[in-house]
Formats: sequence, structure tokens, C-alpha cells
Amino acid sequence: MPAAPARHILFLNWRDTHNPEGGGSEVYTERIAAELVTHGHRVTLLCAAHGDAPAEQVLPNAVHVLRRGGRHTVYLRAALTYLAGGCRLGRLAAGVRGRPDLIVDVCNGVPFLSPLYARCPTVVVVHHVHREQWPVVFGDWRGRFGWWLESRVAPRVYRRCRYVTVSTATRDELVRLGVAAARISIIQNGLPGVTGVPVRRAAYPCLVVLGRLVPHKRVEYALDALAALAAELPDLRLIVAGRGWWEPRLREYAARLGVAGRTEFAGYVTERRKHELLSHGWVALVPSLKEGWGLTIMEAAARETPAIAFRGAGGVCDAIRHGDTGLLADDPGDFVAKIRWLLTDDRARRRMGRAARRYAESFTWPAAGNQLATLVDGVLTPDRKAP
Repeated sequence: MPAAPARHILFLNWRDTHNPEGGGSEVYTERIAAELVTHGHRVTLLCAAHGDAPAEQVLPNAVHVLRRGGRHTVYLRAALTYLAGGCRLGRLAAGVRGRPDLIVDVCNGVPFLSPLYARCPTVVVVHHVHREQWPVVFGDWRGRFGWWLESRVAPRVYRRCRYVTVSTATRDELVRLGVAAARISIIQNGLPGVTGVPVRRAAYPCLVVLGRLVPHKRVEYALDALAALAAELPDLRLIVAGRGWWEPRLREYAARLGVAGRTEFAGYVTERRKHELLSHGWVALVPSLKEGWGLTIMEAAARETPAIAFRGAGGVCDAIRHGDTGLLADDPGDFVAKIRWLLTDDRARRRMGRAARRYAESFTWPAAGNQLATLVDGVLTPDRKAP
């Protein structure tokens, strides 16, 4: 079968990895976009502007970035940029780009609704459904409006589009929202690049939480576990790596629990430092309310550090093979019990760590890119026949 023709593909995502609030969704978007470049496609990422980041940039992986609008206005700016034929990078790629052949619309709760204005096919990426998160982030009418937009409006606007998600849990939730299962493809994350050499495991029991410090990440549950186990494990420590507007509340909570002296708020960490912490810790905790996949679970696994998350948190059930590569808790009490078990059973913890590394190594970005490239080819040239 002849190779698919090169296309111009536009990714719409509200943030990029350089954004201070960027997370796993942004890593997925940029890594899989880069894989499409290796397949010969031209890729543009349109996201919100932030800080001192340039409005136009070409990343080392050849993905072109347009930063337009802000946290709330990026959706409107995406539509206006498309309608103006502005999906090009001015002086960086003058005359090379025009309107895209295909849009990859990444929905992080608020959809871009690109089929309403785009004259090209759209592929929708949904990492997870935000039903539980809307009332946590916005407890008023904004949360209700956001859930209405995500659960009622988006499925109707994207009713003719192909969907991509990263876990079976999210696929099942999308089906419950009315998206036909036949239109949903699961393309999971690859193993993040491992930076630096492993450092020695801590000589004392050490827990690590890695991620944005926002309410729905529920770092409080990790602090609760630290307090509950402090008397049994007097040397127990917790490292919280990441930044976010919820950090002052978490510091106050740690002080109220009497565990501030046992807790290190490491703030933003480099890739190298992140992997040092994951090598240093005994167990990675992912107490989040909802995750599409759980990128930090795989990052920890690469360092043979098993993770514990909540069974009801969506895609973590794919990222953790319960009892083999880590553990899934049913409720806060069970979360503490499972942490106690792994911290006190060296043999089980090390066995799960080794299994976690082997499992993580089975996921690669080239494989994910091949899957998306095949899907893109099928959307743009549906009549092509395999030999």
C-alpha cells in the first residue's frame, strides 16, 4: 500500500507543556504530535498564551506552536485563527501553512467545538470525563454549565467525529454519554523518557506525590495517610512535588495534622529531579479524583516504584494492574491500609516495582504514533484499500 500523503494537522489544546499549569494531557498532545511529524505530516499546536512564552515557536520536535488568547479565551481565538486562515507561523514558516487538513480537538472538560466552524474533519481526544471534577473546581452555576457543555453539547457537536481516548474507563464513560463505541479508539500513553541515572532508594520509608497542586488531585489524602501512619512508622516522610494555587491550603492542612515537619513541598522540579525523587521514594501516591491514564504512575514505574491510586479514579485502572504493578484502593481507609502494606512488606513492594517497570516498558510513543497516524489516514482517505 503506498504511503499516506503528508497533511497539515492542527492540534487544539488549552495548554502546552511550557505552561505552568501543564500536565499529562499536554505531554500526551506534544509527544503524539511529534510522532505524526515522523510520519511526514506537518503539525501545528494552538494553545493559550502564558507568561513570557513566545506567541509563535517551533519546538525541537518540529511541532509548530501558536499561542493565542488566555485560559478562557483560547477557545474563541482558535475559531478566529482558523477562520482567518491563520494556522501558519508568520516569519517562522511564512507561506508554508494554511488551513489544516484535519483538526485534533483535545477536550479537557471545555471543548473547542471545532466542527461548528471548521471545514475539515475533526478527531476528538478525551483523556477523561469531568463529571466529578466540575463541582469540586466550581461549586456554583459554572460547574453545572461546564458539565452541561461537556456531557450534552459536546457529544452532539462531535456526533460525526472519531474519538481517541487513553483508557478503557474513559471509553466506557463516553459510551454512557451517547458516543458510539465504534467511533472510539484507545491510544494509550507511551513510557515517558527516563532522565538521569537512578539514585539510591531512601533508607527510610518515603512517599511521593507528583502533580499539579489543585483540589481535585486530593493531596490531602496523602497527608491524611502520613498522619495515620506516623506513630507506626516514626521515620515516614512525604515529598509533594509540583506547584499550583492550592499549595497554601495544603501547607495549612499539613500543619493542622501535625505532619508539616514530615512533609517536603518540593515545588516545581526538573525532569532530572523528578526521576531522582521517584527513585528515592518507596511508593508513589496518586490520590486524584479522576485521571485519564495516570502519567505519573508510569514515570514511577520506570524507576521500579509501585503506585497506589483509587479504583474509582478512571484510567488509573489501566495504568495499574492491581496486585501486580501497584494497588487500587476502594476508599480513604483502604488507601491508608494499602500504603501501610507496601511500606511494611519489602518483598511485595520490590516485586511490584519490578513488574511495574516491565509493564511500563510495553508502552511506547512510536506505537501510539503509529496508531494515530493510521486513524488519521483512515479519516482523511477512507477509500484507501489495504493490499
